[in-house]
Amino acid sequence: MENSQADTGKFSLNYGLIVGAVGIAFGFMLYTMDMHYERGLAVQGTQTLILVVGIVLGIFQFKKANFNFLTISEALKVGAGVALIAGILGILYFYVFSNYVEPEYMDNMYEIGKQQALESNPKLTEEQIDQGIEMQKSFAWMSYPLILIINIVIGLIVGLITGLVLKKDKPAY
Repeated sequence: MENSQADTGKFSLNYGLIVGAVGIAFGFMLYTMDMHYERGLAVQGTQTLILVVGIVLGIFQFKKANFNFLTISEALKVGAGVALIAGILGILYFYVFSNYVEPEYMDNMYEIGKQQALESNPKLTEEQIDQGIEMQKSFAWMSYPLILIINIVIGLIVGLITGLVLKKDKPAY
């Protein structure tokens, strides 16, 4: 009689959906509190913490379901999978938000960036800053794959660390 092994894909999907939903709820909360233009350490840190906690919980629950055994490769798979699913959901939310809920969001973000650039670089002319913003606009599409890559790298790092801490191999006998 063979024991059935837990499926990393199932845990990645389930916890990725949970992390994505919590991240969307956090984004919606920021919007309702009129803080959605905040990009400070507290906001970025909270978003990263949501992802890290979700990955660790997913790996821990996978280990429990796998008869308390865990390899580093399984931890990496669950970590990267959770991060990928959460990243896809986050991108979908951002796309809907910035195109339908608040279509002027990106223009407002560029304007905030322009004001910050003028304050931090008084030697730059407004035309130079506008040129930089136009270049940013032409490369804005690159933020979507970049978000996914960063999420997956975070998932791999957290998966590796968690896997090293929770690793327990099956006995050879």
